[in-house]
Formats: sequence, structure tokens, C-alpha cells
Amino acid sequence: QVQLAESGGGLVQAGDSLTLSCAASGGTFSSYAIAWFRQAPGKEREFVAAMTRSGRSTKNADSVKGRFTISRDNTKNTMYLQMNTLKPEDTAEYYCAARVSGFGLPILTSPSQYAYWGQGTQVTVSS
Repeated sequence: QVQLAESGGGLVQAGDSLTLSCAASGGTFSSYAIAWFRQAPGKEREFVAAMTRSGRSTKNADSVKGRFTISRDNTKNTMYLQMNTLKPEDTAEYYCAARVSGFGLPILTSPSQYAYWGQGTQVTVSS
């Protein structure tokens, strides 16, 4: 089974950019559909972005459309979340997630549908 480890979080100012990385190990990374979620204090974990195992399809939450981009590099067993034009409301713990998937399946956006999780990385955006 795959293990995931995020990195790249930090404290930034509104309008800045930040890229999160998530390194996978212990599994065949190309077999997994991937996603990013986030959780702010006192709130439920919410969907941010996801990508199919082929990388051909992606989906973003409405709150991050046009600002965040999910990507993957199967040669490096790594997934990324490029975050631009950050806002204070983007402040949260960010988690990468993965699930075994076939080809041609729809993108899933519920945390309960992902079996594998990283430990999280904090992103704080100051105004």
C-alpha cells in the first residue's frame, strides 16, 4: 500500500503563491487517483482538487478554480498542488490523498472515498 508525505506548507501573504508536494512510496503510484483536501480549525475536511490516475482529467472545488492546479509526475512518484493568488480563507491544513482506481472512472470528491492519506502540511495566509 502507498504511503504519502506532504511538504511545502508555510506562512505567506495574501496574493502570494505556494506549491505543495506529496511524495508517494510503497505502491505503484500510477495506479492511484489522487486528490488534495484541506481542513481549517473547527471545520470539516473539504475537497480542493483531484486528478485521475491517467492524469487526463482534473476537478477543482469552486473556491479554488482558476487559482489552484493539481498535477502529478509518475516518474517521481509525486503529486503537486500549485496555489496562486492565495487568500486568507485558504488557511488550513492541507492533505494529499490517493485511492486505487481504474481507467475512465469519475473523479471522486468525498474524503471517505480515499483510502490513503498524508499527515498534512499547514498553509497560513496572512492578510
